[in-house]
Amino acid sequence: MASEKDAYASAGLDEKRAPSPVDVGKPRSGSHVPDSVIKHSHDADEAMKAFAGMEGEVIEIDEATNKRLLRRIDWNLIPLMCVVYGMNYLDKTTLSYASIMGLKKDIHLVGDNYQWLSSMFYFGYLAWEYPTNRLLQRLPLGKYSAFCVFMWGVVLALFATVQNFSGAVAVRFFLGVFEAAVTPGFALFTSQWYTKAEQATRVGIWFSFNGFAQIFGGLVAYGIAIGTEKHAAALAGWRIVFLFTGCLTAALGVIFWFVMPDNQLNARWLKPRDRILAVERVRVNQQGIGNKHFKLYQLKEALLDPLSWAFVFYALVADIPNGGISNFFSQLIVSFGYTEEQSLLYGTPGGAVEVVSLIVCGYLGARYGQRLLISMSGMVLALLGMILIVALPLSNNSGRLAGYYLTQASPTPFVALLGLIATNVAGYTKKTTVAALYLIAYCVGNIIGPQTFRPKDAPRYKPAEITIIVCDILCLMDILFIWTWCRWQNKKKAEVRAQPGYMKLENQE
Repeated sequence: MASEKDAYASAGLDEKRAPSPVDVGKPRSGSHVPDSVIKHSHDADEAMKAFAGMEGEVIEIDEATNKRLLRRIDWNLIPLMCVVYGMNYLDKTTLSYASIMGLKKDIHLVGDNYQWLSSMFYFGYLAWEYPTNRLLQRLPLGKYSAFCVFMWGVVLALFATVQNFSGAVAVRFFLGVFEAAVTPGFALFTSQWYTKAEQATRVGIWFSFNGFAQIFGGLVAYGIAIGTEKHAAALAGWRIVFLFTGCLTAALGVIFWFVMPDNQLNARWLKPRDRILAVERVRVNQQGIGNKHFKLYQLKEALLDPLSWAFVFYALVADIPNGGISNFFSQLIVSFGYTEEQSLLYGTPGGAVEVVSLIVCGYLGARYGQRLLISMSGMVLALLGMILIVALPLSNNSGRLAGYYLTQASPTPFVALLGLIATNVAGYTKKTTVAALYLIAYCVGNIIGPQTFRPKDAPRYKPAEITIIVCDILCLMDILFIWTWCRWQNKKKAEVRAQPGYMKLENQE
């Protein structure tokens, strides 16, 4: 279902538009627009409020000014977003490191307790995903995100105090609650500050810090494991890991509060005139920079659009493998014949594979305007890697380890779709709804994932590995469907725009 305001645009191709006089976007008489849309025509977003009183003034941004603004925005936003998003991944996977550092014995995990502990994070994430998306729309984006970052750091540090399974379950649940705001919030930041042509690369950059976090986390866990083995410590090594990562995250939350603006209009590192120019430069997106009004017709569009559900299907199926591997990768590497300490160290190259695949696919996708097709290459590599793990003999440790490294290229389509939601879904209510649905499915997949690694299948976990192969194939089929559907919708919309009397209604964010 197409939106009144072209909710899904080209999958990788952007329209260019010449600078124009400021237009407050009043509904045009004579256009066939539903009443549900007209009644919101004065619900101006923050961008429209910025231009109040400037009617008729022509704002033009030359190439040099645009580059200067982009460079300043990048230097003030991207480094902090990268580090925080990396910690978001590290804090989820700290449990995997702890699982081979004495956690199971110290808090008396038995049977499938570890599987449920892994899944519990996503129960909290799932429970709070839609409410947190509404809060991201209603509250100041930067401040609410900073609060969530600080709180998830505090909760993670509290994991160092748990003594039993029930206490660990409670901490993991609330960790999921506070981390639920991170990915949708960062997608909103990216769509708010960057043009469509710039967004895919930026999403790829900050998401790639999952890989850097895996490298950093593996080295930290390895260092702590070796250190506590050689020198007596008051706390178990796994408790030190949680305490360190939790306190570091909480400190980043404080920094985030003071550095990250809610939007262009309260960015302290931009001069007043540059704030207006920063809004103007993203006018071409036709998506605004934030609207606090809930619009029922946009919610209906999101729920009735087949593309929304194709996104949901992908997130569900793709994150079954993710939920399993991210919580069991240390144990999986041990099953290849390596020691527990070696598994902490040998897991780090997988992070490098993720970084390279995300950055390369993001760059090539933006350059050639084929984000979806190019992103499929990462999933193909992941599929090949899992086939190697299943098919190679148990004696081929290095070959199976190489297969694990290839599986770390799998996030490329997930990031491409996240970028597609940020760039091509117009209407703030619709965007936050689609993002919430996408991440709810992400939660469900991650809840299912650890349950495929059954204790009776240890240490090989062959049924889980076969499940991952099937999921990867389904994901590739879904991406092809989404690409085909987008091309068909773009063709239909081009025909509508070409009709005599076609007029676009402004100010519908």
